Amino acid sequence: MNKQLEKHKIIVKTGAIVDASIIDTPLKPKGKTTYEIEVDRSEQERTPEEQENEQQAHVLIKKQHPGVDSEARWIKKAGKTRYGYKKHHVTDTEGLVLGVLTTPANVNEIANLEEVLATADLPENIHVYGDKGYRSAKNEALLKSKNLKSRILHKAKKGQALTEREKLRNRLIGKTRFKVERTFGGKNRWFNSTCARYRGILKMHTQNVMEAIAYNLYRSPGIVASKLIKTAQ
Repeated sequence: MNKQLEKHKIIVKTGAIVDASIIDTPLKPKGKTTYEIEVDRSEQERTPEEQENEQQAHVLIKKQHPGVDSEARWIKKAGKTRYGYKKHHVTDTEGLVLGVLTTPANVNEIANLEEVLATADLPENIHVYGDKGYRSAKNEALLKSKNLKSRILHKAKKGQALTEREKLRNRLIGKTRFKVERTFGGKNRWFNSTCARYRGILKMHTQNVMEAIAYNLYRSPGIVASKLIKTAQ
C-alpha cells in the first residue's frame, strides 16, 4: 500500500519521525499488581534482582490467571500502572506511517531504535526526529552509521541544565516532531487504537499494521487536496 502512495508522491521521504504509544489490554491480571516496571528504564538499567522478580511474576501470571494475556507486560507511565503492548512507529514528516514494530509495553524506546528503523525503507541523508527518550550516544552513533541525520531532542543531564542553544534546537525539532503525536491521536479517535482487541503479540501486530494502513488511506485525500491547492496558488 505504501509503495502505491509513494509512487503517487503522497508519501515523500524527506524526513522520518519515530515514536511509541502504549496499547492497554483488558486481559490483565486481577487484583494487586505483582510487579511493575518504571518507564524509561531499559533492561540493562534494571538490577539482576529486578529482572528475576519480573520473570517470576509472569510465571505466576501464567499459573494463577489463565485468562490473562501472558505476552503483554506491565509499565508505569505518568504515575499510572498499565498492562499491554507498545506500538513503535516510523512516519514521514506529514505523519503517514512508514513502519510499525510491536513489542511488550516494558520495551524501552532507547534500547530498540535500530529495530524500529528496520521496519521502514529510509533513504540516506534524511533527518530522523525523535523525543528525548531516544537520546543516547549509542543511538547517535547508530544514525550516523546509517547515514541518517539526528534530530533527536536533547535532554538535561543530572545537575546540568540544557543550554540556550539546545533549548532552541529542541523547539525547532518540535515543530516537525509533533506530527507523530497527531498520528497517534488520529488513530485513537478513529479506531480506538489504544485498546488491544486480540491476545498475543502476533495478533496485536496485525491490528497495528491494519490501523496504520487505514490511517494512511484516511489521510491521503487531504494531502492530495492540499498539494493541489498549493499548486493552484
